[in-house]
Amino acid sequence: MVAVLAYNGGTTAMNDFLKMDIFFIVTTLVVIMLGIAFTLVLFRVWRILGHVEDISRDIRDESALLRNDVAQMRARIKTEGFKFAHIMSLFSSRVARFWGKKGK
Repeated sequence: MVAVLAYNGGTTAMNDFLKMDIFFIVTTLVVIMLGIAFTLVLFRVWRILGHVEDISRDIRDESALLRNDVAQMRARIKTEGFKFAHIMSLFSSRVARFWGKKGK
């Protein structure tokens, strides 16, 4: 007698429930891992947006200072006339602010 080991296509009720349990366990684990990954991505995006807000605040402050420096330079040009020293003072004040912020 020859023993033939082959899948005959028939399943028992216990095998079906076992397959369903394995499917739902794997699906649950995948959903949990995707949820954790999505949460981590959202956390990183939130931190990046916070940094963007800080950068935009710095740009707003610096643009106000630059606007003030240009207004002072224009006022000096109106009263004293045009001098190259006025332009140099504008650039030197910008450089001084730039180098002063590097140390913070």
